[in-house]
Amino acid sequence: MKTKTRDTSGYGLPYLSGLLRLESKRNMAHIARETGVAEQNLQQFVSDSPWSGQNPVDQVQAEVRERPEFQEGSMLLLDESAEVKSGETTAGGSRQHNGRLGKIENSQVGVFLSLVNNGHHLWIDGDLFLPERWFTLEYAAKRKRVGIPSERTFATKLVIGLRKIKQVRNNEVPFDAVDCDTLYGRSGWFRDQLAQEEIEYYADVPANTKVYRQRPQLHWPLTKRGTRAKKPEVSMTPITVADLALHSTTVWQTITVRPNERGHLVADFARHQVWTIRPEGTLRAEWLIIRRDRNQKQTTYSLSNAPVNTPLEIMAQRKSQRYFIERSNQDAKSELGWDECQAIKYRAWEHHLAFTILASWFILETKLDWLRDHPPQTELLDTYQTDVLPNLSVANVRTLLRAAMPLPQLSPLDAAQLVIKHLDNRTRSRKSRLKKALDP
Repeated sequence: MKTKTRDTSGYGLPYLSGLLRLESKRNMAHIARETGVAEQNLQQFVSDSPWSGQNPVDQVQAEVRERPEFQEGSMLLLDESAEVKSGETTAGGSRQHNGRLGKIENSQVGVFLSLVNNGHHLWIDGDLFLPERWFTLEYAAKRKRVGIPSERTFATKLVIGLRKIKQVRNNEVPFDAVDCDTLYGRSGWFRDQLAQEEIEYYADVPANTKVYRQRPQLHWPLTKRGTRAKKPEVSMTPITVADLALHSTTVWQTITVRPNERGHLVADFARHQVWTIRPEGTLRAEWLIIRRDRNQKQTTYSLSNAPVNTPLEIMAQRKSQRYFIERSNQDAKSELGWDECQAIKYRAWEHHLAFTILASWFILETKLDWLRDHPPQTELLDTYQTDVLPNLSVANVRTLLRAAMPLPQLSPLDAAQLVIKHLDNRTRSRKSRLKKALDP
């Protein structure tokens, strides 16, 4: 967090400490008050200081790749997450799809990567999605006001996700495959890019996705002008993946995916080797993996480029890991204050992400060290008559941390000064708004 002229890293520990120890209101003003740091200095450190948010993220990735728990069997999970924002003053704020709400809402959307192995998971990278309108001439003043870098250009969520996956791999973080939802999986281009990078993927696709059970023959007819048509004619009728799940040739196998709070996650799985066609006429052979949940009565479909000799049990395990990025998203918001940051600048988003990843890694490293130094006692399995003992949760570690590093308690004088400062800030804010309203 050093720049050419200053070392501002001294503000990093209070900010990180605030995210980890505070129960709520984990914004810059409250963190500064609770940790005894000058509020204006902390604001400048998070929102304006030019240190690179990617540097601490790269450091976390370097430490993760050294942990034996992530050397084999890790999965990289790709997902986006949205936060509701009022107006379009926040970097990237715009009316766009908010998956959390299931509708179009004024939101700020990030694209995130989570790493998971044997139930251990954490955010490991991410980037802010900037809608295309943010790069129009009309938004030039807004881009400057929130500090969007001049070299930043429009990129779709697919492009951002692919770029981040490559970056994690270039940092030599070990992972066996990538999981993603239908936003990414329905894109043949995205799957092709992963295949070209020799990255194994398990990409969810909608139930109406069309595939071919055998390799179809393609024919490009001539147009009236005698030129070759842009789209080929296909010699075979496709079938939707939902219909293929009901086909008589589909063979189901019951597989125990993993232990969970209710016992074990058990589902039925089937697979077919299918062919898919890109708009330009390119043919691709892929696996279709179908998962049919027993209790939820839900069926999901994924396409994969896994090697032909991959056992169905391994494919089922890898396909079923996306649950953990939802857990990473939830932990970041409910336990680490991700959705409580009230800053509007692009750099603040980048810096806040770096600290959220640092906090997440601190907690996970604590949990891993605890398991290493204090392995579960097997006799407790008999005592509780169970087959698996729970690990420490994020909330558990934060509870222990607050006990080891308690927040300072306010004296009556401190409380009075805090109230006076709050009233003073509100009065000055109102005065500023009145002045702007009267300014011709």
